[in-house]
Amino acid sequence: MQNNSIQVIGLHKSYKDLHVLMGVDLAVEKGSIFALLGSNGAGKTTIVKILTTLLKQDSGTAIVNGFDVASKPNSVRQSISLTGQFAAVDEILTGRENLVMIARLRHIKSPRQVAEELLIRFGLIDAADRKVSTYSGGMRRRLDIAMSLVGNSQLIFLDEPTTGLDPEARIEVWKIVKELAGNGTTVFLTTQYLDEAEQLADRIAILHKGRIIVSGTLAELKRLFPPAKVEYVEKQPTLEEIFLAIINKKIAQ
Repeated sequence: MQNNSIQVIGLHKSYKDLHVLMGVDLAVEKGSIFALLGSNGAGKTTIVKILTTLLKQDSGTAIVNGFDVASKPNSVRQSISLTGQFAAVDEILTGRENLVMIARLRHIKSPRQVAEELLIRFGLIDAADRKVSTYSGGMRRRLDIAMSLVGNSQLIFLDEPTTGLDPEARIEVWKIVKELAGNGTTVFLTTQYLDEAEQLADRIAILHKGRIIVSGTLAELKRLFPPAKVEYVEKQPTLEEIFLAIINKKIAQ
């Protein structure tokens, strides 16, 4: 428990007669990249909203950075950052102005210095004084993640961070995520792109029909897949093949 940034036990959430989460259990180690996979409607965003205090669970326990999300939401909010599916940037402002604004809202000392450092780190210094409305999708996402890092949060939630980005921009985001984890930040990532989880995650969980049906490292998940057929060269299963095999098996049951 002490080595976990997130500990979730028996999480339930329903909307009237629609049961979205039905007893979710998961744990995320500090300083790791954790990927939550699932089809549309599986409940990924609902889990993120509960863990970031934007939504209350019906039952179950969720501890984030040592704080209970239900009883100590303010403490949770102060220790995390969230980047949603769509870049939450102000297009009227410049990149620099967006970062300075967030730094001031977080009561950070020397907001302009913090903004400058992040602009350099995320390769946006040349576009710093342009309006964000002129930025490409990849630049907006980089700025969005940079804004999430104002204040050096211990834990960052990335809810489908590369949705809609071109391949080059996706690779840029991947590099940023790896850097975050390399510097000790815990990253909770939701994605529909299986290659993204395969490239980034230390541990992967698959959410299906409101439940975590399997969780482990990529190597552990590969062992759940039938042995490769040896003809000329042994073919290792991709994460996509593992995901579809597990989901189809559950549907058949």
